[in-house]
Amino acid sequence: MRKTAMLRRAIFWGLIGLLAVYLSGCGNARPASSPLGSPSTGITYPACAPAQKPACRIRLLVFSKTAAFRHASISDAIAALRHLALDQGVAIDFTGDAAVFTAANLSRYNAVVFLMTTGQVLDASQQAAFEQYIRRGGGYAGVHSASDTEYNWPWYGQLVGAYFDRVHGHSRIVQATVRVVDHTHLSTSMLPTVWIRTDEWYNFATNPSNSVQVLLAVDEKTYKGGVMGANHPIAWYHTFDGGRSFYTAMGHTSESYREPLFMAHLWGGILYAAGDTTILRS
Repeated sequence: MRKTAMLRRAIFWGLIGLLAVYLSGCGNARPASSPLGSPSTGITYPACAPAQKPACRIRLLVFSKTAAFRHASISDAIAALRHLALDQGVAIDFTGDAAVFTAANLSRYNAVVFLMTTGQVLDASQQAAFEQYIRRGGGYAGVHSASDTEYNWPWYGQLVGAYFDRVHGHSRIVQATVRVVDHTHLSTSMLPTVWIRTDEWYNFATNPSNSVQVLLAVDEKTYKGGVMGANHPIAWYHTFDGGRSFYTAMGHTSESYREPLFMAHLWGGILYAAGDTTILRS
């Protein structure tokens, strides 16, 4: 087990190095072979180039529809995820069109990423298709305001683990200390035990600790705006209704998607949701 953990860390550090070189060299430059359109257009964008990666191991759907606040960092997140997918041989489609939530279409994907979605983004038939997808073993990864989505759909709240607290809200964009609760997960194996970073720190309407496996907790003593006390989860995972769920509350800022450690954390969580660890062993 120890050798496996060391291997995961080593490979993730390699991933971090590749990401750092890419981001320092060309920022959010977009590969000419896979142009990025507006995520609100409803068009999907395949990012696994067959000529480069003849056998994509997994396929992801990244969904970024917003019906309330829209984060400016969504485009930065899409660019960073596209680069990682291309580098790692993962097929990835980006869309803001909820019409893709049909049973037939969702069955093509190992995981669906709710990338900073907000508000009511799916109708009743689309919700039913997504529930069926999860019950058949699908994966979900939620990023930041994915917990500020679909408040009137209790099943979704259970899938995420907790809703964003609309009463107490969040902090300003400030530096805080994050502590790793579980170092064994794909999304945390590369992280320092004490991780100091800058983000917008969410409070949650309920504490999910009793129903999920907490990965990271933020220390409220290191910033202003936290109301959850000494136990303030900020990232977690769990199995739910036949599928897998990962959520990280971080990722508000554009800078997050140029931060190697955060991207390794996010990518590891997405891989868990997809149910595929072969990338870590390649």
